[in-house]
Amino acid sequence: MRDTRESRLLLVLLIAVAFALITVDIRGGEDSPVDGARQAAAAVFGPVEDGVSSAVNPVGNAVSAIRDSGERHDRLAELEQENAALKAKLGSDDRNSSRLKQLDKMLKIAGEGQYGIKGAQVIAIGAAQGFSWTITVDVGAHDGIQRDMTVLNGDGLVGRVTTVGPDTATVLLANDPDFTVGTRMEASDELGFASGQGDRPLRVELLNGKADVKKGDRLVTFGSQADKPFVPGVPVGVVSRVDPSGGDLTRTLYVTPYVSFTKLDIVGIVVEAPKKDPRDTVLPAKPKPTPTPTVTVTVTPSANAPLGGEIQQEQ
Repeated sequence: MRDTRESRLLLVLLIAVAFALITVDIRGGEDSPVDGARQAAAAVFGPVEDGVSSAVNPVGNAVSAIRDSGERHDRLAELEQENAALKAKLGSDDRNSSRLKQLDKMLKIAGEGQYGIKGAQVIAIGAAQGFSWTITVDVGAHDGIQRDMTVLNGDGLVGRVTTVGPDTATVLLANDPDFTVGTRMEASDELGFASGQGDRPLRVELLNGKADVKKGDRLVTFGSQADKPFVPGVPVGVVSRVDPSGGDLTRTLYVTPYVSFTKLDIVGIVVEAPKKDPRDTVLPAKPKPTPTPTVTVTVTPSANAPLGGEIQQEQ
């Protein structure tokens, strides 16, 4: 439309009519005379607005998601931290549970043998201290620990104290090649000396070359003079092999120790020896033998077989 006098006049007229309609609509309120026209317009243009809104909303949602992504990332990180903390707590609880079991077994041995013990935790292992098989524990002279004290755990003999510092001590393990302990056989009382062989069974030389020994027999510590370095009655191990007797003055046995020297955590140092030898009372209960299943075979004559004929077996 060209800018003419008639067009300008028409524009002014339309503006005046619009203002008049607005004034009438406002003054009419809910009874406005143009309400019907408004509803008709809504019916016509509503679907168009809805379509435009649907098209625009994904963009708005995307913008909102971008705006909230920082908060969501922070929450995710928070949840991951909580999960990690929970896993750490569960792991810690499992470890504490294992230590409680070890402590219970060790206290049971101490009670049965009447040993006064000082509990300790293994804090280091290795040969850096001058021995092949040693551990370092977190108790020392300040805790009443002295050189040549017996060390045990819930399974049996661990070793003996060799070096003592103010707050730590070094223990020579029973499987070290430089380790030797006097032993006594259960029931028969045959005496001998057990020596470490690293990751192999202990080697025991019995003083009686004609001693009657068999696989499965058990040994305990014989004890030392004044109970140092060994108190009596501590479980040592089970005989796994016996060398044939060749008329020698001694007899050689190989003994599987009760203690697993690669899994040490909680140990006890005997600071007070028992008043009397506990003998075999500290040994664990013997495992019950597994019964051997038997098969019963019933022999019955065949119903159709003549006398002296075929015999069938039913199992």
